[in-house]
Amino acid sequence: MVNTDDGIPDFHGTAPQQQFVSEKLNLSGMRCAACVQLIEFRIRQLAGVASFKINPASHRADISWDSNLLTLKRILAAISDLGYGALPASQSPDELEQKENKRALWRLFIAGFAMMQVMMYAFPAYMVPVPQIDGDLTPDVDKLLKLASMIIAVPVIAFSALPFFSSAWRDLKNRHIGMDVPVSLGILLTFFASIWATFHGGAVYFDSVIMFVFLLLGARLIESKVQKRTTAALRILTQLSPSMAQRFLTYPQQALEAVDVSALQAGDYLMVAAGEHIPADGVVISGDSSCDEALMTGESLPVTKTTGSHVLAGSVNIHGALVMQAKEVGGATQLSALIGMMESASLEKPPLVLLADKHASRFLIIILLLAFVSGIVWWQIDAGRALWIAISIIVVTCPCALSLATPGVMSAAIGILAKNGVLMAKSKAIQAMANATHIVFDKTGTLTMGKLQVMEMLNTNEEGGSVAIAMALSCKSAHPVARAIADYLAQNAVPQDIVDLVKVREVPGGGIEAEFENEVYRLGSVEFASGVHDHDSCVPECFTGRTLSVLASRRGNLIWFALDDMLRDDAAEAIRNLKGKGKKILLLSGDRKDVVNKIAEQCDIQEAYSGLSPSGKYEIVQKLQADGATVIMVGDGMNDGPVLALADVSVAMGQGAPISQSRSDVLLMSNRLLDLDFGMTVAAKAYRLIRENLAWAVFYNLLAIPAAMCGWLEPWHAALGMSLSSLIVVLNALRLYLLPQPVYLMQD
Repeated sequence: MVNTDDGIPDFHGTAPQQQFVSEKLNLSGMRCAACVQLIEFRIRQLAGVASFKINPASHRADISWDSNLLTLKRILAAISDLGYGALPASQSPDELEQKENKRALWRLFIAGFAMMQVMMYAFPAYMVPVPQIDGDLTPDVDKLLKLASMIIAVPVIAFSALPFFSSAWRDLKNRHIGMDVPVSLGILLTFFASIWATFHGGAVYFDSVIMFVFLLLGARLIESKVQKRTTAALRILTQLSPSMAQRFLTYPQQALEAVDVSALQAGDYLMVAAGEHIPADGVVISGDSSCDEALMTGESLPVTKTTGSHVLAGSVNIHGALVMQAKEVGGATQLSALIGMMESASLEKPPLVLLADKHASRFLIIILLLAFVSGIVWWQIDAGRALWIAISIIVVTCPCALSLATPGVMSAAIGILAKNGVLMAKSKAIQAMANATHIVFDKTGTLTMGKLQVMEMLNTNEEGGSVAIAMALSCKSAHPVARAIADYLAQNAVPQDIVDLVKVREVPGGGIEAEFENEVYRLGSVEFASGVHDHDSCVPECFTGRTLSVLASRRGNLIWFALDDMLRDDAAEAIRNLKGKGKKILLLSGDRKDVVNKIAEQCDIQEAYSGLSPSGKYEIVQKLQADGATVIMVGDGMNDGPVLALADVSVAMGQGAPISQSRSDVLLMSNRLLDLDFGMTVAAKAYRLIRENLAWAVFYNLLAIPAAMCGWLEPWHAALGMSLSSLIVVLNALRLYLLPQPVYLMQD
């Protein structure tokens, strides 16, 4: 039965047709795999939801639903009811993040300030016994100190510790035990038990509660900074492809309409002006230009595009306007395929994280059970001590040392590396860098500078004046080859008189042409320049295998320019140092074999692969990992994106493409490969300290838990032990600063 517009039931009508809508969501508040499973389970139960999938690495979700049964507002409300945040991907969460970051800093400040103040009141109670055992403190002074400590602790409990309580309540409502449940329980029990002891006698532990909150907030702040980088990387990914395209209404008529890229269909005719991004994979119908495909293919030079040439979505049209016909649109483009490969690879987790996720909840549940059982047992033995012993177990085993074991070292490592031009984006990199067996390098922009330079010039014109003409022509173009020639001549050639060119014309994919004293001159590719004369155009033997540009006139080829991408000054030394650390080095490139072999020889790399597509690089790294290797990938272009995401550690150059930077675990801001070598040293030391901290935390718990259960530890012992264990792991992390600075940095 379907109601008509006037409200009268229509028993012969049909049900409304399903209308599915898709949307991407940005999620916040997720801290573990259980959070992902909870959200997916609850949202999939909503009537009308066709599919819902969360990417835990990027905290993004893809959802599709029937708009007749469900609205986006209701979906967002359902996620919010679970205690998590959700926004459509089109809405930037920057403002909310800024407010939350500011609030987190205030919480940390208040806890830190309170921790400094409360020690003045707690210290006498620890050091000077009360009068009952021949101490110096009178009962009135002792109570006054306790009241002062309680007042200082109130804002910490009411404000600074609020995130732990909110998270614990959310976990309990959803029948999930997370780390914040025992943390909150320990904080609240200790605080209220200390209030009771303040008025009825006994030891108080306000100082321990405040210190506990401060240390946990510090660890949580480090975690949020890492997560923020992951979210920022996702935003860069979504902005790579153009949002609008110019489509012909009826080709070959010239009428155009601006449409959303998502509305394009295969077969549409599109106009792409100079400087715009190609909106879809397709074929050029008319026009001549060059396209920058460095992000897609790794090709350092612009690629000539004429009628019949294939163009790729995401590449940049450099020169003239192109008319193209779309062949692959939306998710079928090569750009979408590359992004899909990266998101798929980003779902993989290192073994240590998987192991921790597997046993974390079990450990927390065991702690709570032990505290409960011990309280019941001691209630039968000594009812007055039962609550304090249960509190002691919770406090002494609260995962403070475990929480700080990794972030404490990470914060030190991140600071040291940042000072040396190495930006750590993801915490998993430390473990993988320390255990790495293979380091894979891209060529263009990684081992090389990524900037064409003239390596050699051969002037075959005996009459002179050609250098001035070449200088004038190269200054008339913005092409990378022309700029390289102009820079070279400006630095190396004898100053020449200014040449006044006329009829200057740039030919996309060919070069530049002009007239001087009624003679036509061309500067560009061998084929283009040689078209102005009928002379022999054999390439000089010494220039074979290089990128060439020629100045020519009707008299023949006048000047030959051999261009190359310069090897980084520190590349060979960095490779040598990495080999000295026992790492195996590979070179993967999409360039020609002779060029790749030349770079491999200069860097003493025995295993080099040329002519590789992005999927080819992906397969090689995948095979290495299948054989048990831990792989570090160093690259800078869009074509390196999939393999960067797959590698155990992805390192992007600071001058590299935004896509490679957005998916990297490590960003080499200094563009010095020797800094990567130093980063490997820091990672090895940091990972060793992390293992030491974890070993200490485990050893401490193995001793502290039985002692607390046996009643050998008073609550203040437990609080002090917890604080000392945290202090030990923090101080151990500071040993990272004892590493000597690189020699080349001290020389600078």
